Amino acid sequence: MEKHPVIFAGAGPGAPDLITVRGMKALEQAEYILYAGSLVPEAVLTWTKNDAAMESSAGLHLDQMVGKMARAWEQGLRVVRLHTGDPSLYGAIKEQMDRLDRLGIPCKVIPGVTAAFAAAAALKAEYTVPGISQTLIFTRISGRTPVPEKESLLSLAGHNASMVMYLSSGMAEEVAEVLSKAYGPSAPCAVAYRVSQPEQMIIRTTVDKLVNVMAENNINRHTLIITGPFLEAAGNAQSLLYHKQFSHGYREKS
Repeated sequence: MEKHPVIFAGAGPGAPDLITVRGMKALEQAEYILYAGSLVPEAVLTWTKNDAAMESSAGLHLDQMVGKMARAWEQGLRVVRLHTGDPSLYGAIKEQMDRLDRLGIPCKVIPGVTAAFAAAAALKAEYTVPGISQTLIFTRISGRTPVPEKESLLSLAGHNASMVMYLSSGMAEEVAEVLSKAYGPSAPCAVAYRVSQPEQMIIRTTVDKLVNVMAENNINRHTLIITGPFLEAAGNAQSLLYHKQFSHGYREKS
């Protein structure tokens, strides 16, 4: 019996056509799909075969998830473990792959488009604006899942870099307090809810209004909180890359 590696695939931010071509093909070939049902919209599953077996992992713990994937693999089925966004970012995939590895089950990973990039597209923004910010931080505030002390939100926010906070919308007051100290209460920020999905809301605001904006729109999950000076960068910021007086290996300065 031929057996195939278990594929961990990123579903992208939610829109079915924002999955990668490789991820789409994996779903088209899959015979068993275990998807993160609390996060992956069912619209993404339109790429699957009609006779493919599909289960949500929303109510499962690690042992149950690994057991289901292992049984499907033993049966010779093509298995796809479908995560939201990109599986390498807050995907908890390493613990799953470690378990499968101990069982002698091979794995592969297909990257996906994370919500931070879909949010930047919706904002028509660039996180790395020349002369404004050349660093982008992905992080979260410490809550039920702790964050290493050296990676506290206040410590990272002190860089005043472009910052995207995942898994933090349920603690908006705490986030706003930290951002107010680091960036200032009038600093620009944005709320990106269910990016790329039909329910999408992209709201530009300031740190001091963040909590009220989220409460008024009943936003407390499936949301990114984004901040940094890039959000109000002037239109005259220009990179050296395309400056006519900047030469490089493909172009002489003029």
